[in-house]
Amino acid sequence: LFMSRRASSMFGGLGEAIRMAIISLKTNLLRTFLTLLGIVFGVASVVAMLAIGEGAKQQIYDMMASRGGANQLNINPGSPDSTNWRNVESTLTFEDADAVAENVPNLLGAIPRVASQTTLRFKTVSYRAEVVGTTEDMPRLRNWPLAQGVFFTRADSDSYATVAVLGTAVYEQLFPDGSDALGEYMLIGSTPFQIIGIMTTSTDDERNEAVYVPVKSAALRLFGQRYASRIEVLVDDVSKINETEDRVVEYMISRHGIQDFRIFNSAEMLETISASQAQITNLLGAVAAISLLVGGIGVMNIMLTSVIERTREIGIRMATGARKNDILAQFLAEAIVVSAIGGMLGLALGVAAGYAMESFGGSVVRFTAAPMILAFSCAAATGLVFGFAPARKAASLDPVVALANE
Repeated sequence: LFMSRRASSMFGGLGEAIRMAIISLKTNLLRTFLTLLGIVFGVASVVAMLAIGEGAKQQIYDMMASRGGANQLNINPGSPDSTNWRNVESTLTFEDADAVAENVPNLLGAIPRVASQTTLRFKTVSYRAEVVGTTEDMPRLRNWPLAQGVFFTRADSDSYATVAVLGTAVYEQLFPDGSDALGEYMLIGSTPFQIIGIMTTSTDDERNEAVYVPVKSAALRLFGQRYASRIEVLVDDVSKINETEDRVVEYMISRHGIQDFRIFNSAEMLETISASQAQITNLLGAVAAISLLVGGIGVMNIMLTSVIERTREIGIRMATGARKNDILAQFLAEAIVVSAIGGMLGLALGVAAGYAMESFGGSVVRFTAAPMILAFSCAAATGLVFGFAPARKAASLDPVVALANE
């Protein structure tokens, strides 16, 4: 019963302190507004900066996912320690891709690739795009379906068929009126190719702006080569990607006799990029936190001024029975309430600023709950920390001296 009464008294006193704080803030709107500003801009900058950092990180993840994700190994031509990059492109064959896929465990598949920027022509329209030679496995391994038509087959590649599948951006350029492209012929360079399919829109713009043809058709009919520019290897269990990379290296050396190739591990690159991006995000957060610190100093200065201006009011409250703890609680409550209000306004401003930068500045933003909760909590904590000195000064005033103040 004693504890219940004590708790009731404590919460009642806290409620009274908050009520008095709100009344005081309402009677000094200009001062309240000035106190709010630092917190508002501090919280807004924290929220917006961290959202930009998260957005940039998510953009990198999306880009990596659209190009194979963290489960991709790229086999590139040329030895790892070579300083002469000329004439190294002929070290990878199309048969290497099939052999790796069949003999190395933990693989979803291996895709040989050739690519080059080439001029496309359809009737009076010309458009320069990347022409990618790939295999029939590409849509399945990339989980990238067609919007119209069909993808080419292994037989198309083995017979050097002149068939093509368009990315959506290429289709829109060659067929601006939205007419049916299937069955039409276009020129890739000077070679006619029949359009048999159109891909769905990808999150990767580079994919949308490409034309896909059978890898052997691209190599021999368009680019005059008999080798792959690279082999893209898709790993099944990404947790074993480093072990799988070692197996790929061992197998390729056994085929070639020497290591005339280099392995690019997308998982390692993603880890490196993520670490760098985290450092940038932390730096942005630190810069924004300084703004919040400046806002806290502003709260303290204005609250100290408030104590001086309200010295007589404090004396009257003490003379009519208010204890030092009551005065301390009131001024602390004022600092916390104004900081909390500033925090809420700062959250709203930060979100608005983030979306404005995304709309007009091209930045990608991604708001998550944790940074927003952290920013608001820091704002309230700022009021508590920087409001304590003014509150303590108010509570330590001598009632007689305070009443004598004019």
